[in-house]
Amino acid sequence: MRKTRFILPNAFTSMNFLLGVFAICWATGVFADFSTKDPFRMSAYFVILCVLLDKLDGFAARLVNASSDFGAQFDSLADLIAFGLAPAFGLFFCYKANAPKEWMADNLILILVVFSVYVLCAAMRLAKYNAMDSDAYHSVFSGLPSTFAGGLNVVVLSYATSKGLFDTAATGCTNCLYIPMIIMITSGILMVSPLFLPKLQPRKNKLFNSVQIILIIVTYISGFLFISPTIPYISEYLLILMGGYIVVGFGFGLVSRNQIIEEAKKEAKTAETNQ
Repeated sequence: MRKTRFILPNAFTSMNFLLGVFAICWATGVFADFSTKDPFRMSAYFVILCVLLDKLDGFAARLVNASSDFGAQFDSLADLIAFGLAPAFGLFFCYKANAPKEWMADNLILILVVFSVYVLCAAMRLAKYNAMDSDAYHSVFSGLPSTFAGGLNVVVLSYATSKGLFDTAATGCTNCLYIPMIIMITSGILMVSPLFLPKLQPRKNKLFNSVQIILIIVTYISGFLFISPTIPYISEYLLILMGGYIVVGFGFGLVSRNQIIEEAKKEAKTAETNQ
């Protein structure tokens, strides 16, 4: 019985790991011979499912009292696949499939640099969290979580392909091709930045909590329905929500930075005293 309780949280982590692998498969065209669906929308959908399921392994571990070092490390590996490698592979193969060949040849090195920086930042973000930040801050994230970075980038890529951003003949905007790369490298840097981002958790303000719960519910519904091309404005809603949370959240973190650090120091001292 002691060992069987670890099955549930590790099952959720295993699911996230495999969904991340399948997201890479969709983006790289592995399933192209077996499906006519948009590979980049499918890849984005699998990553979004990872985002929606990401908290369930931790919740399940606490529910059955099955937290472990193995689970923490396994979760980080799954996150690296789903939110680090999958969006980066999506970016590269999205440009390879959709960008003009001459532009792709001229900017290949830049794309590879963005790919490399983002993956490295995701890996460092996860290692840093496990090593230092997991117990340091309880109400804020230090840097952008890889979950949000991965979700943001795949939705951007899916939206860009569906709206014809890569068709420069139709848009007449060659510079627009750089937008997904700018967003990816910016989100990568934010992952390893020392900026604070408030966590989604209950607050003292009941109205704020109600709005937060409604937004979370609508986001989960939108995420699960993201695969349907007939439902309008899902991509736009997710982009506005994630972009707004990042901008407003980091702004609040900057304003409250000194207070957050002082509270963390007090909690650390209290913990040392109680030991």
